[in-house]
Amino acid sequence: RSAGEGSLRRSIAIDSCMDSASLAINARQSSAAQVFAFTGRGEFRRKSTFAFKGSQRSRRAPATAAMGKMNDSGPVVKDLVLIGGGHSHVYVLKMLGMNKLPGVRVTLVAKEVNTPYSGMLPGHIAGHYTWDECHVDLRPLCTFAGHRLIHDEAVSIDLENKRVILKGRPSISYDALSIDIGITPAKAVQGASDYTTPVKPIYGFGERWEALLDRVLSSPAQTRVAVVGGGAGGVELALAMQHRLQVELEKAGQSADRANFKLITRGKLMPTHASSIRKTFLDIFHDRGIEVIEEDGVESVLKSEVVLSSGRKVPADECIWCTQAAPQSWPGEAGLETDNGFIKVSATLESTSHSGVFAAGDVASVVGHPRPKAGVFAVRQGPPLHDNLRRYLLGEKLVDFSPQKVFLGLISTGSKHAVASYGSVSFGGASSTGAMLWKWKDHIDRKWMKMYQEMPVMASPEPDVSEVALAAGPATIAALQAVPMRCGGCGAKVGASVLSRVMARLNIPTRPEVEVGLDQPDDAAVITVPPGMVAVHTVDFFRSFVDDPYIFGQIAVVHALGDCWAMGAEPHAVLAIAQVPYGLESQVEDELWQMMSGATAVLEEVGCALAGGHSCEGAELALGFSVHGVAKREKLMKKGGMKPGQVLIVTKPIGTGTLFAADMRAKAEGRWVTKALDSMRKPSAVAAQLLVEHGAKACTDVTGFGLLGHLVEMCKGANLAAVLDLDEIPVLDGAEECLKMGITSSLQPANVRLSRAVANQDGIANNPRYPLIYDPQTAGGMLASVPKENAEACIEALRQAGYPSTCRIGEIIEHLPAVATAPEQVVFVQDAQNQFSASGESKERVRPIDLNNCETGTCEIPISKKQKAK
Repeated sequence: RSAGEGSLRRSIAIDSCMDSASLAINARQSSAAQVFAFTGRGEFRRKSTFAFKGSQRSRRAPATAAMGKMNDSGPVVKDLVLIGGGHSHVYVLKMLGMNKLPGVRVTLVAKEVNTPYSGMLPGHIAGHYTWDECHVDLRPLCTFAGHRLIHDEAVSIDLENKRVILKGRPSISYDALSIDIGITPAKAVQGASDYTTPVKPIYGFGERWEALLDRVLSSPAQTRVAVVGGGAGGVELALAMQHRLQVELEKAGQSADRANFKLITRGKLMPTHASSIRKTFLDIFHDRGIEVIEEDGVESVLKSEVVLSSGRKVPADECIWCTQAAPQSWPGEAGLETDNGFIKVSATLESTSHSGVFAAGDVASVVGHPRPKAGVFAVRQGPPLHDNLRRYLLGEKLVDFSPQKVFLGLISTGSKHAVASYGSVSFGGASSTGAMLWKWKDHIDRKWMKMYQEMPVMASPEPDVSEVALAAGPATIAALQAVPMRCGGCGAKVGASVLSRVMARLNIPTRPEVEVGLDQPDDAAVITVPPGMVAVHTVDFFRSFVDDPYIFGQIAVVHALGDCWAMGAEPHAVLAIAQVPYGLESQVEDELWQMMSGATAVLEEVGCALAGGHSCEGAELALGFSVHGVAKREKLMKKGGMKPGQVLIVTKPIGTGTLFAADMRAKAEGRWVTKALDSMRKPSAVAAQLLVEHGAKACTDVTGFGLLGHLVEMCKGANLAAVLDLDEIPVLDGAEECLKMGITSSLQPANVRLSRAVANQDGIANNPRYPLIYDPQTAGGMLASVPKENAEACIEALRQAGYPSTCRIGEIIEHLPAVATAPEQVVFVQDAQNQFSASGESKERVRPIDLNNCETGTCEIPISKKQKAK
């Protein structure tokens, strides 16, 4: 890469177990290697020296900043869809965030939101890295860059109509497409699918390994482990697993020899490496007591043994499958030209059969440049893939990329040692040099991960506003940014042709009670109320807080229907109010269809009709519903229906407010957000039905006012008080961590005003969970009071019905808590240190006198006339 001052430098790619940085070796400095860290811009910077003998290494700490979401780039003109979160794609995601293409919307379709870094997988298996240290969290990365993330699996492509077919939701359109999905295990051997633990796909191996580890540690018998596959991957994993098992067995006070390992390979050990490497690792396996069976492939796998081609039967309680993996079949089945199943691409990484479709990483086969399926090549394909995607979208000529032929491999040995392999040269192993090489590899791997874990803060463009607006302050400026010149009134409606096409594509649910609906459109819907029923009406509307319109549509309708379910009513029909962002007609159509597809999927699931609605264009995505439901009058659940002695039950965990506030700042981990979205999309129809069956007469859905706010509403309606058990409240994963970062919802301060309703505020406020009772929820669970004798059966029924977080979180009391200093203090919040006892109840009844002390009306809680006069 660089030459000058009489020194010759050669650039080599470092393969640290299938991943790369870049190394420049100075021919005059035999004692040290000059390492240049590969940056996100495809350049080389910050040269560091790693001496092989006696020198100290000096590092300047890199400047980092908190992540922050990128700005929007205007109306969408073209859609770029990336399938898979592989090593090439994470580079593309970051670069398209740091240097946006105005008019291009980037969508990542990922089966998993946390993508493993293969270079650190053996270290994770060996126990040297935590799960988080070796996984790139795609959600914060997409949030930083302003990209859409769709958590689903691509199963095919409609190449003619340019649509990606997804497994669990409607297809999405693309103008340019890139595929980086890795490979799957090749299990042509009989019994391999049933009796082996596959290494591929890598994203699931960590979990499978932990399950295997638990099985070994819980069994008193000797465990025989067979690792099938003699390449670098199989070698590293065999040594890493043996190291970890020995460490864990010793920790458990058991013999480290209780796990016996064998490695089986059809050919020679590490056939693509030099003979010196092979000899080095054969010696390491011998010293570690691992038998290597070469040139004897596996013919079949049984429950407790592996049968080889020679007829030898190898006893095996656990079989790890690390053979040459195969490509996924669907790209070829969709019509892309393939090479033995791998997507055939030219030197530009574009498909040889379809313009605008690109592929990189293990799934791609580059014509004229055959290379091993190693992560080093996927990493090095990131910059040229990004460059050519930009060129394609801009209508420019694509540029060829020639991958390097020789690379330096740093292969770990389980313990913190490594072996270096470059061509016919190798060194390292179980020695001080091997220990130094492992530190070097560790540095390279951590540096690569840091590129995608710590994002720079990108400067926001200056708003084009007047001096008067500038003088008015930040709030005015924010309101005036990026206001497009679009018509208002009925001129803002979505066009009739677009709307007609969307409706034609939707599977619109209906019911017999809808006499006039979308099947025969009119000016208004006509709905019959069955005899003996009362009508229950409610409405809800909010703007999107997730970048996936399908998921947003699901959550919006679950949230809107929640009020109806909380009353014990069955929703019969809804009218939708939909707003989609300004854009080209095709983009508006697809966005509206995606959002309404999510909504209608839930409506169909719960048996509710879509009877009509209204749509318009606006600055952002938003959706709401007017809900019509019916119920028998005697079955209605009301907030004021609580009775003393009843038990408080909640059906979903809380924490969505703080989690999505953190997600907006790219601070929430992907798996936290995924679990929260799953909870929010879960309809409460069955939960409400079970609550009624178990005698509930009072219920509400936990939404914007938070758990405490809605509980106070119930206390106000019933003229009763309550004890709330903070330790028993179910909380979403990550919510407490977000609170520790000081992140709360923008509605939290308004909700905290209701702290005056807590009788023991001083005693409980220091509990780190306490702020969560004020956390505003979206599509939260049911909060109900149930007769004490029915509580356990009700909780168990709810858990069995798909509400696993259902918990008893408190009880209803007749009088104010004894510690109350004012009549409005109707809730005692207890934890392990602050327990409520029978003597903690005063003799003063809660009285129905209103007090309006905040804009929400939630705080209208009973106080005395004397207190009100004050």
